[in-house]
Amino acid sequence: MKGESIRLPALLRIENEKGYDLQRKLYRKAKQEPEFRFYSLYDKVYRGDILETAYNRCRSNRGKPGVDGVTFENIEAQGMSEWLARLGEDLRNKDYRPEAVRRVSIPKGDGSTRPLGIPTIRDRVVQMAVLIVLEPIFEADFEDCSYGFRPGRSAQDAVSAVKEHMNQGFLAVYDADFRKFFDSIPHEIIMETVRRRIADSEILSLIRQWLKAPIVEKGGPRQGKKNHQGTPQGGVISPLLANVVLNELDRSWNEERGPRRRYNARLVRYADDLVILARYIGEPVRDKLLECVSRLDLKLNEEKTRIVDGKGWGEKFSFLGYGFSYNAGRVWLRPSKNAVKKMQEKVRRIVAREKLKSGLEEVISELNVVLKGWKAYFSLSTRQKEFRDLDFFITGRFYRLGKKLSQRKSKLFKRGVYATLKSKGLYSLSGGSPVKA
Repeated sequence: MKGESIRLPALLRIENEKGYDLQRKLYRKAKQEPEFRFYSLYDKVYRGDILETAYNRCRSNRGKPGVDGVTFENIEAQGMSEWLARLGEDLRNKDYRPEAVRRVSIPKGDGSTRPLGIPTIRDRVVQMAVLIVLEPIFEADFEDCSYGFRPGRSAQDAVSAVKEHMNQGFLAVYDADFRKFFDSIPHEIIMETVRRRIADSEILSLIRQWLKAPIVEKGGPRQGKKNHQGTPQGGVISPLLANVVLNELDRSWNEERGPRRRYNARLVRYADDLVILARYIGEPVRDKLLECVSRLDLKLNEEKTRIVDGKGWGEKFSFLGYGFSYNAGRVWLRPSKNAVKKMQEKVRRIVAREKLKSGLEEVISELNVVLKGWKAYFSLSTRQKEFRDLDFFITGRFYRLGKKLSQRKSKLFKRGVYATLKSKGLYSLSGGSPVKA
């Protein structure tokens, strides 16, 4: 394989020429030598251009402060260049130590919560610098069936891959779900899979320190609780570590896939969400997945893992917010029932009585941002019914709340609810040209 024929994926590139040259060399080396272990990387992490790029990327994510309460505004008020210089010096002298991770709970659609870990900005910047250095190495190894948290790939790409496999006749679906994946990955499994490519002891030490960093919960001890497993969901480096671990599953799966081998099934994975599509899901498919998962010391959520037939009308299974079915010789895509329910909950929060009292225009402006993003994400949908139903729900929400604001005819909608909302610029999900299949 000639080095010149190996090109760095475009969206993996960083903003400055020196940084891009570093990533290009690392990617090419990893692609050319799949067994090579990289042993001299730590000095790249504290390079001034890498740290500045890392800071700017963290800044663009607009994350909240960690346990120290320090914000980006605080850092820039004191001088970003000086702050980065001190951080680089700490790394160079090996004086850097990560702080505890602040944990918050994010509500999920099923009523439960998802724990989210928020490192300090200082730790986030160092994690991003390490990510910039390590990502091209592991990107050279990742399988094509993986789409989550990878440069140049998206959830819509994963949805399109599932659609393509269904069009090829793979209509039996193993809809699998990991049990608390990010919180339960054993640290030794993470370190073992990283060490297969990384031999630099300082890089490995940083990763282990981030994994072991104490967790501070609201109302808990200020020093936090020791962390014995998992990688904080919300940490900059966590998605890469998750993909490194689950690439073992991807690789093991694809090694035995094919018409002349034990089975012929297709795996599509987005982070810890995955589906397996086959013409028939039997014991070989189930056993192979369970074997791969068990080898990584992980567990599937038995309540949410199921085998379904993708044929028929209506939503047969959902993946990444899309509902899938196959009928009349084609694949039908739509926003899933759960995705529609979540959007209705967002509408209720935005179109609230107290907010309407402050002004209709502000509410519509806030809602339009959400609606446009939702429509863009579900642009692959082949049905319009869910969009029309949501338009009706939104209009009804405005009408009911407007009526409650006064016993008289609502002053908000003097021209009628439809005409008023249209004149104020409310975005219509079902408006415009139909979405093509």
